[in-house]
Amino acid sequence: MKKEYLNDCPEYLADYLTYMQLVKGRSERTVEAYYIDLRTFLRYLLIDHSDVDPNKSEFEDIPISEVPFDYVRKVRLIDGYNYLKWLADDRGNSIKTRARKTSALKQFYSYLYVKKGLIGSNPIEQLELPKMPKTLPKYLSLDDAQKLLASIDSANYERDYCMITLFLNCGMRLSELCGLDLEDLSFDNGTLRLFGKGAKERIVYMNNACIEALRAYLPIRNAVQTPEKALFLSNRNTRISKRMTQYIVEQSLKKAGLGNMGITTHKLRHTAATLMYQYGKVDTLVLKDILGHESLATTEIYTHLTSDNMRDAANANPLADQHIKKRGRKNKDGDE
Repeated sequence: MKKEYLNDCPEYLADYLTYMQLVKGRSERTVEAYYIDLRTFLRYLLIDHSDVDPNKSEFEDIPISEVPFDYVRKVRLIDGYNYLKWLADDRGNSIKTRARKTSALKQFYSYLYVKKGLIGSNPIEQLELPKMPKTLPKYLSLDDAQKLLASIDSANYERDYCMITLFLNCGMRLSELCGLDLEDLSFDNGTLRLFGKGAKERIVYMNNACIEALRAYLPIRNAVQTPEKALFLSNRNTRISKRMTQYIVEQSLKKAGLGNMGITTHKLRHTAATLMYQYGKVDTLVLKDILGHESLATTEIYTHLTSDNMRDAANANPLADQHIKKRGRKNKDGDE
């Protein structure tokens, strides 16, 4: 791996980023995100050691290539908490951002201690992640999802309808849909092969809506003379980009009158998971495999219940129709 940002890295950080991509199988985008988060930490160390005056230097211009490993090695748990406080007070980072940077930092120190043995102990092993407020994921209701599909109207109708149908029925990620190749589709088995985070492969089954949408689109796709193996093509007959796919979804939502709800391609993934859970009564373990989650805890954000669900659950109790036996009032002698 030879990326431009590695030129700004001290050797110990460059080694870690290479390890995360080549050994742990993290995507280039994920590795670059690690670099950005850890760069912030190393810049903080320079400021904390008074090597840089934050009042005289633009933070984004501070190089990290010369940060001594000794600064990293001497970090204590209290330094980790001071860093989090600095992120909140000086950088104005949100809880979500601080939690992500804490996670990146903990993984980095675990690597230095466990994998490389460059430090005698992990000083921030007990560093707690900022507590995230529990929020329910945004998603479309069943009526809104049907309205979205019915409102699709574009020059590439079959393609656009097919993509949105797959989003809403298979719960795939944006990168997974754009990465689909023709060979990943099997009508014989009724399956799609997806490559998720870390290039992890999984198989999802297609329902009738997906199969019908694909059969309507494929004659148009196969009529294109191109060596491109992608399932979905742009107007230039190249693999459709993530940004173009997002634009198609945005325009379709606007036509459906749903453009002001904050719905994105990822929210369509939320929608698929929610509809499968609420209407299909899909077990969370099965939903976990469909969505390609590593942790069941991640899947459980989709098991949010509406007031209707909770009311229906209460009414479904077999004792719901059990009536209280009326009793007469007894007098002091025990007679009714």
